[in-house]
Amino acid sequence: MNTILLLKSSLNGDQGNSSILANALVERIKSQSEHNSQSDNGVTVIERDLAADDLPHLTQAEMASWANKGEDELASLSDTLINELKSSDTVVIAMPMYNFGVPSTFKAWVDRIARAGVTFQYTESGPVGLLENKKIVVVAARGGIYEGTQKDTQSQYLKDFFGLIGLTDVSFIYAEGLAMPDGEERMKAAEQAVKTFSV
Repeated sequence: MNTILLLKSSLNGDQGNSSILANALVERIKSQSEHNSQSDNGVTVIERDLAADDLPHLTQAEMASWANKGEDELASLSDTLINELKSSDTVVIAMPMYNFGVPSTFKAWVDRIARAGVTFQYTESGPVGLLENKKIVVVAARGGIYEGTQKDTQSQYLKDFFGLIGLTDVSFIYAEGLAMPDGEERMKAAEQAVKTFSV
């Protein structure tokens, strides 16, 4: 069985460009997986809409609860989010760009995933990730054009974060210039990129 974790954080919900493209990508991956699979177990999708869930910022009290090794109810949210990630084979991230950065709700997710001793550990040579064998696909939707420039603060940040926890197979599908005069054509090009993407 292939399990897909779909993470969304658009303030526009399923009408957001990143959500539209990520939803289409999940369908593409499901179709590919079912076509290539020898079993009838199919594909499971875990969807987490961080904006709709209104994921709050991490607090000192919640972070302190992690030291109680699951005995504190405050730790349950982080535990749940980490378990969703651990149980997935492929992670699809619908990533809008807000003010040159990731949405704050996505950062709140990151802050609960990066847990020393759980998803990474410190060693004498630095941090070592504890997760493995997952493919990350980021669908980055932007009003302007930033790929490959210093203003693209998302791409390296996402590679660094997932690398911290041991996940280095990170791919990007860029949908850029969507707020520009030819934005409609650029969206169509991104939709075509999704249709031809191979996991």
